[in-house]
Amino acid sequence: MSKKRYRIAVIPGDGTGPEVIREAVKVLRAAEARHGFSLALTDYDLGGARYLRTGEILPTSVLQELRGFDAILLGAIGHPDVKPGILEKGILLTMRFELDLYINLRPVKLFPGVECPLKGKGPEHIDYVVVRENSGDVYTGAGGVMMKGTPHEVAMQTALYTRHQVDRCLRYAFEFTRRRSRRKTLALCGKTNVLTYVYDLWERAFHEMGERDYPDIKREYYHVDAICMWMIKNPEWFDVIVTGNMFGDIITDLAAITQGGLGIAAGGNINPDGVSMFEPMGGSAPKYTGQNVINPLATICAASMMLDTLGESAAARAVEEAVTWVTANKVRNLAAGQMGYSTTEVGDLVAIRVAG
Repeated sequence: MSKKRYRIAVIPGDGTGPEVIREAVKVLRAAEARHGFSLALTDYDLGGARYLRTGEILPTSVLQELRGFDAILLGAIGHPDVKPGILEKGILLTMRFELDLYINLRPVKLFPGVECPLKGKGPEHIDYVVVRENSGDVYTGAGGVMMKGTPHEVAMQTALYTRHQVDRCLRYAFEFTRRRSRRKTLALCGKTNVLTYVYDLWERAFHEMGERDYPDIKREYYHVDAICMWMIKNPEWFDVIVTGNMFGDIITDLAAITQGGLGIAAGGNINPDGVSMFEPMGGSAPKYTGQNVINPLATICAASMMLDTLGESAAARAVEEAVTWVTANKVRNLAAGQMGYSTTEVGDLVAIRVAG
């Protein structure tokens, strides 16, 4: 019987992106050898350095090629010599919209040994997932500016959602909650008392779908300001949270701090019917470039998410268990330069554990 083969596009990107990608690939190769599948990796030179060198951001030909892969693994995008917004919109948002990566999946898990800034909270309290809608809201670019630079300047950016966008995100969240099979509780995060059009749509769709198709899933609702409080005070309340694009952008950064920071936070940009992209939540950290001190665990966790989405659940569990062992026994401080190990050594610790 031949091995299952997956074609993976790898975008190391900018700054420390290539360094953390190198370690994630090292771990993937260990999982590949142990779990009987094969990976065909293709590197793509996208990011600030290419833009400064050639003026290209994301060529149409490259975007078309990316559609043919089984998954995409991204290091980081962001360059100090490129004006903010150019790369983010030109690469990340373009890929999100063109590849229809309509789910941003953010596990929020406190690993053993990792210091949590929340008093009295440990791994048993912080283990939930945020499902962020990734294609609508104020990110669609609807709006504009009039009389720019004058005392009468008007700026407008409009949040837009269709029922189709809301329904497909909610269905993903309900199905994910059912598969996760923990507390089987799905919480909608919104702002129905003020954003009475957009979140009225979300809330109606949420309850209609839940009552009709998911009677086994408990439904809860939280205003976004309240959920920010409860994520700090009682994170153990949450199983899966579903929310819109803007609120999801905000609360997942808050969640990352509770799990130990961006050095351990990973995410997936998911198209359930197409190619999906996986990445660490931290940026390119240009000041640490080339020093071999950046934490690669978030990127390694992103690689684990990629394996799970591809259907290699045993390999994904092995990677997560290896990260758990490393944080519990070796790397307690996740900050760059304070891990007690180099970037390369942390990757080695995880890869050796995965290899068995």
